[in-house]
Amino acid sequence: MDKRLLTLLVVAIFFLSFLFSLDPIPQDPAYHLFADNRDFLSIPNTWDVLSNIAFLIVGLAGIKLVSHSGIKRHLQYFIFFVGVTLTAFGSAYYHLSPDNNTLFWDRLPMTIAFMAFFSSIIYECINQQSGKKLLIPLLVTGITSIVYWLWTEQNGQGDLRFYASVQFLPMILIPLVLVLYKPDKKYAGYIISLIVFYAVSKIFEYYDREIFELTQFVSGHTLKHLSAATGTAMILSLFVYRYTLENRR
Repeated sequence: MDKRLLTLLVVAIFFLSFLFSLDPIPQDPAYHLFADNRDFLSIPNTWDVLSNIAFLIVGLAGIKLVSHSGIKRHLQYFIFFVGVTLTAFGSAYYHLSPDNNTLFWDRLPMTIAFMAFFSSIIYECINQQSGKKLLIPLLVTGITSIVYWLWTEQNGQGDLRFYASVQFLPMILIPLVLVLYKPDKKYAGYIISLIVFYAVSKIFEYYDREIFELTQFVSGHTLKHLSAATGTAMILSLFVYRYTLENRR
């Protein structure tokens, strides 16, 4: 086996072994208690709802661009932008009335986007055929992780470990892929930018209330949406860059 693939496999096994050695992790009910619960225009939790427009803009722009370039040719990217678009609706729906049932519809499209993006990384950096073949298995794995999580919650023993592996393992492996396989620097720059914005979004999410208390006008969770959407815009920018080059040839 290629040493680079072996390295990725060892890291994945170590991460999964550690994660599943932990006790089941239920969804914390306090997660649904966001700092900014102001209502404007009769919209509950207005800014956490409306900030999802950023995902909608990026997602629709991406769908249009990929459709023009060729869906079959860029299927991973098309599904990624579909996932981003659906995240706008799923997240807005969740924030109108936050609970575990609505959270399912928030996380489902996000997982579709995660898995399509990871498939594109494999396609671009490791092996094109493997990237294509793994797309459907990765999507099924991601969707199954969300269904499993909700099922465990409804049966009184919530367990986020499977979903956590789907969300965080790719974020660990992708930087390693960039280091080991050394793709084009321009491509790597866009991917690194996405990872940075995603990491910042998780920081905003963690300090939701502290940021709201400090600013008195914007919460960490609202900023999380804007930062994560900016991250997805990096992939849109990557596609614009490549599409422009194709047109020049």
